[in-house]
Amino acid sequence: MKSLNWKGYRIIAWIGQALLTIFVIAAAVQGKWSNALGLALFLVVSFVFVIRDDKLPTLFDFLFVLAALLNATGWVWDLFGMPGPYDEIVHAYTTYAITLALSFLVYGSMLNIFRNHTLLYLVTITSFGIAIGALWEVTEWSAGKILSTKVIESLDDTIIDLVMDTLGAGLAALISLWALRDWTSRNAEANHSQTETYI
Repeated sequence: MKSLNWKGYRIIAWIGQALLTIFVIAAAVQGKWSNALGLALFLVVSFVFVIRDDKLPTLFDFLFVLAALLNATGWVWDLFGMPGPYDEIVHAYTTYAITLALSFLVYGSMLNIFRNHTLLYLVTITSFGIAIGALWEVTEWSAGKILSTKVIESLDDTIIDLVMDTLGAGLAALISLWALRDWTSRNAEANHSQTETYI
């Protein structure tokens, strides 16, 4: 298995950024300005994630950019409204990718403490991901009201989305726990090497 910080992930993430830029342009050319704006927001946020190379494992950059691309594809080609599980899969995966990345950024200063409290870490990260999913649903509802478009089809649609968000958050917590152990071990080794160099 590749390292969390394999350089190839960063290269693939930059390629994803280029594709996302193309999607923004495609949405603008189609005259879908709200889609273009939403995609541009994904582009900017994913760009911020990619350039924060000292704060996140490169794998997380790649996973976040992939989530942005899945959302972009759904918006540009209207895949969210088509029959099939595309919307549910993207909800689960997007929550998973965002929770992974944000949990490391938000809880970065506490990672070493969490390392010795497995259950607390899993509950915290899962709850964090569920909160992100709930905020996303509020955003979708708000967009539907402000833009007068049908973003949320029904209450059932919202509940299913929240269930998928919860699954994504739970998976993110498990993967994050594995990444936490690897990441803190590497940082401890790096700090120890620097200390020995100065001595």
